[in-house]
Amino acid sequence: MGKKTQKDEAELADKDAEKVEIMTEENLDPQETKAEEMSTEEVTDATLGEALKKLVDAEEVASRANDDLLRVQAEMQNLRRRSEQDIEKAHKYSQEKFSTELLSVMDNLERALAAAANHEDDTVKAIYEGVDLTLKSFTDCFNRFHIEAVDPMGEPFDPQLHQAMTIIENAEVEPNTVIEVMQKGYTLHGRVIRPAMVVVSKEPEHETKDIDKDK
Repeated sequence: MGKKTQKDEAELADKDAEKVEIMTEENLDPQETKAEEMSTEEVTDATLGEALKKLVDAEEVASRANDDLLRVQAEMQNLRRRSEQDIEKAHKYSQEKFSTELLSVMDNLERALAAAANHEDDTVKAIYEGVDLTLKSFTDCFNRFHIEAVDPMGEPFDPQLHQAMTIIENAEVEPNTVIEVMQKGYTLHGRVIRPAMVVVSKEPEHETKDIDKDK
């Protein structure tokens, strides 16, 4: 035989390596191969499941954070609304005590006019005119500051606005009607600062007895 060249030796080495690889693949246990494939799939499934769990947890955290944010925003809006209402009320009713003190002045001016009405004396007439002008100025001032008189003559009795001083039988009007105003009441921006003192009617007792007899 001739002498082997390096090329021939290299080819033989490659062939031997291929044979070893083929033999190794043939000798592999199919069950082991399948186990390795299953193990790889299990690892992949576990990783995917863990990732999905983390995603769900993150979504829950984000949802709770969003709910907390909405709750805080709602509370801030309510707080701002209450603050605005408190400021508005403070502006509206800041002069309530002062207004109440002025009511007695208004009452005295009205009494003075009533006393001087139809008086023939020139001096009294001059005083009457001066008091009348002063009363009109007071009334204009009250109107500018939303102070309104409550004069419920002939109206149904309203416990929110009126204070019943006495109740009198009266067959000429409906029961529970204001038949006399002893003192006018006043409101400030719709809030009662003094109720009207009134006399209220009620149904005469003899008429009630007659109705009971008819029944």
